Amino acid sequence: MKTPTNVPIWARVTLVLAAIYNLAWGAWVILFPFASFDLLGMARPNYPQFWQCIGMIVGVYGIGYYLAACDPFRHWPIVLVGLLGKIFGPIGFLQAIWQRALPLGFGWHIVFNDLVWWVPFSAILIVAAKGGQPQGS
Repeated sequence: MKTPTNVPIWARVTLVLAAIYNLAWGAWVILFPFASFDLLGMARPNYPQFWQCIGMIVGVYGIGYYLAACDPFRHWPIVLVGLLGKIFGPIGFLQAIWQRALPLGFGWHIVFNDLVWWVPFSAILIVAAKGGQPQGS
């Protein structure tokens, strides 16, 4: 794939790192579905396949981020869908906390899977909305 020369390295690096993280986390959840629960001292779920399915979805996002990394501004819809998932995930977590369905410690998943990506994904979308030209170009 040919990468446009006007794409700043930070945008490509962000998406490659997101791809690596999502693929690794997704594989970990698929291969070891009880590990998160055991580490947090939570009861294991009766249906680990649901958790594994979440791992599969996260891994598929990783493939999308990797493909978008070649031209983040052209492939901004992938970044937008990713950011929306990273916004709605924490909302669902807050609801689960409110309902006392999950322990607060489960929030570490939210920090690393979602919150850390808000700023760089938003920055990519802002630059894409401006026609793909970062400040100073």
